[in-house]
Amino acid sequence: MVLTLCTAFALSQAYRTVGAIMAGQLQGEYRLSAQALGLFSGSFHFAFGAMQLFMGIGIDLHGVRRTVLTAFPLAIVGALISALSTSFGLLIVGQVLIGVGCAPAFLVCTVFIARHFPAASFASVSGLVLGIGGVGMLITGTPLAWLVEAYSWRMGFWVLAGASALAWLSIALMVREPGGECGAVPRESPIAALRRFGELFAMPHTLGIVVLGAVTYAAFISLRGLWLGPLLVERHGYSLVQSGNVALAVSVISLFGPPLFGRLDRGGPQRRRRILVCGGIYAALFAAVGIFHAAWIDVGCALAIGLLSGFIVWQYADVRSAYPAALTGRAMAVFTMAMFLGVALMQWLTGVAASVAQAFGMEPYAVVLGFIAVLLVAGCAAFTWLPAPQGATAARS
Repeated sequence: MVLTLCTAFALSQAYRTVGAIMAGQLQGEYRLSAQALGLFSGSFHFAFGAMQLFMGIGIDLHGVRRTVLTAFPLAIVGALISALSTSFGLLIVGQVLIGVGCAPAFLVCTVFIARHFPAASFASVSGLVLGIGGVGMLITGTPLAWLVEAYSWRMGFWVLAGASALAWLSIALMVREPGGECGAVPRESPIAALRRFGELFAMPHTLGIVVLGAVTYAAFISLRGLWLGPLLVERHGYSLVQSGNVALAVSVISLFGPPLFGRLDRGGPQRRRRILVCGGIYAALFAAVGIFHAAWIDVGCALAIGLLSGFIVWQYADVRSAYPAALTGRAMAVFTMAMFLGVALMQWLTGVAASVAQAFGMEPYAVVLGFIAVLLVAGCAAFTWLPAPQGATAARS
């Protein structure tokens, strides 16, 4: 059942990374600026992130299966609208619908694991799910590049819409929740459920967790899902298929990161220290792509970023241990919301940064990657100096 739920998550990964391959044709057809391209990619993530609280409530009140089956058809409709769009505004509408439809895709996996697997297995199973879900990014590497080059970007959305319909059908047929549709979670009114979310934000350690969560995954998706393709084409003269090959390689290596880091998780205060060390290395890799303009450095750092992004599974494990069991599902929803609102904000801000850089005659990708590195350093600083969960203060030393 977890593997079946992963099909929707894999499709959401595909939708969130189409921009890197479709960017050139979209800019040509709709005459988009770099800022508008950031808006296109960010609109999915804004809708995705904004709906996390509501999807968390839906899961608690109606269960994993009903929530994903109700929401995911919107992703199919959004993909069809995108494929048929005749204006940039309609394309944005399609992206927003896809974002809403995909909103429960990863959350249902984490909540299902939290409810039906032992706590000691959470990091390793979640890492496995993140790795399997990353298969969706393989679709938006060489296969999508070939499809877009042979036909058009619209064909990419047609294919994703068909795959999404098959994923919805597989979930409807195969997923059942042990212990009842809503598990062992007692029913609450929507108002009471929202009040419980307020309890999370009243806890002092939530802010540091949320701030770092808003930049780590956002950094990887901004590179892989938006800027990697244009960077390789414009900075190094790669063809669309060549840049798709690199994107595919980054996606493949990123599949191994979450299971690897999940297996390496040892828990305790040392987990937070390791998160900070990985965050610092992560920022340095982005800075290197911005500073050095050699193709082998850019490709090598992109591959390293893909593998190192697996440390994000430690952040999920940190959330799992930072809150009481009664708040686990909602804590996951808040963290996931921060991650994807962070993606939307970062993609929009990097689009603005690229437009400003071009206006001043600067190389846009150096500014974009440097800006991402600065945001990662700021996130690590917040994680370090803001209050930590009780028993995790050793990570400050």
